[in-house]
Amino acid sequence: MNRIIITIAICLAGIQSFSQEHLPSASDYNRFRNTKTLVVLEDNLFSDFNDKIKEAVKQNWTITKYEFISNAEFEKQRFNPKYSFLVTSIVTFNKDKTNAKYNFLSLLLGGQANAISDMPDLCSIPLSYVRVDEESYIYKLTSLVLFMQNHIALVTKNPDIISENILKYYNKNSSETKEKTLYLLKNEMDDDVNSTAKIRKIYPGKVRLVEANEIEEAIRNKNNDIIFLHKVGPEKTKNKARCFKILIGAGDSKFYYFDYHMVKGKQTDRFLGSDFKKLAK
Repeated sequence: MNRIIITIAICLAGIQSFSQEHLPSASDYNRFRNTKTLVVLEDNLFSDFNDKIKEAVKQNWTITKYEFISNAEFEKQRFNPKYSFLVTSIVTFNKDKTNAKYNFLSLLLGGQANAISDMPDLCSIPLSYVRVDEESYIYKLTSLVLFMQNHIALVTKNPDIISENILKYYNKNSSETKEKTLYLLKNEMDDDVNSTAKIRKIYPGKVRLVEANEIEEAIRNKNNDIIFLHKVGPEKTKNKARCFKILIGAGDSKFYYFDYHMVKGKQTDRFLGSDFKKLAK
């Protein structure tokens, strides 16, 4: 796969801080608008990622001009400030005793940073645990790319929200989930919330347990009445790791909820009853 490997120290309090020890500045976001975005393709010929990211970018990316390049070209061009980069990377966390590795999708600014981890990171989103098949996220790429684009536009217009707690900004949207229908995969629900009857006891909003192709169809149709779960966890490949939980609008690609927990003991690699309780408030 030849993905870029980044080891980082993060607090997991904000989207930008996923892959940086420092937050990007308002000037970084303004500079981005004048760059050409180079979308870095994977070297793996058997991966569907390249086709899906090309489709997502060609159909939705309007914020900058763009071009598709290889990993080798990325290494040559990443020092050029005229470029920004939409790139996947393998992320590990400093001081993390689990040694877990995750695939992230990041939007980086070119420049003079010697280490890739020091390149200004405008937005990063977890895709999957590194050993989990890409099928778990590949059909969601359109929504993730659109979110990144919308996030850049939002922060550029409102630089005051650049903070280590920017996820709190998006979690304010959680009350709106009750106005829409949650599309969830049953195998991503914890045992105490793996049926609509169980969920209804703690969450009053509309919920449907569906198949992945139904989520993909909702994204393709940009259905504004549907919110889906993007869960990132070890999927039985590791005993201890982080489980990220993101609720995303199929139509508007907005984040309605973002949280994570450590998978250990009774904390399973699933969406928990405690998550529904937070949404019910």
